[in-house]
Amino acid sequence: MKDYTGVGSRKVPSVTARFMRELAVRLNRLGYILRSGGAEGADSAFEVGAGEKKEIWRADDATQEAMDIAARYHGAWHLCSDYAKKLHGRNTFQVLGRDLITPSEFVICWTPDGITSHADRTIKTGGTGTAISIASEHGIPVYNLNNKESTERFKLFARARCIGN
Repeated sequence: MKDYTGVGSRKVPSVTARFMRELAVRLNRLGYILRSGGAEGADSAFEVGAGEKKEIWRADDATQEAMDIAARYHGAWHLCSDYAKKLHGRNTFQVLGRDLITPSEFVICWTPDGITSHADRTIKTGGTGTAISIASEHGIPVYNLNNKESTERFKLFARARCIGN
């Protein structure tokens, strides 16, 4: 099984959302399974393109173990509501899988600040930051489509795997 995480802002630009849908279609054809969160914007764009090959994680799916992992990467966990903690917990499944030990091959996302690592996370990153933090700290490549260098790295990665541009 080849899993990838497709997530991002609820306010993703329409041209980027269209690219995400098309990319998810290509990845579906190559046997990849989407892991996402069912939110509006980027998540929904990936979900539409992925067809039936998807795992959509919702806040109610979050377990204590998943939330404990998320808490390690959130700078103000104590300020989060219980629901927000569950949202961050579901992000853990998006990156590490149902068993929390089977990582995605890569994360493709869009955030307003274009970050690709835990070290660069800002308030502008939003909830997607939890997925980015977990991925980067586990050595999983993160490709942020709002970052020119990251997008170029993704194009090279995609060519190598015959995904297309």
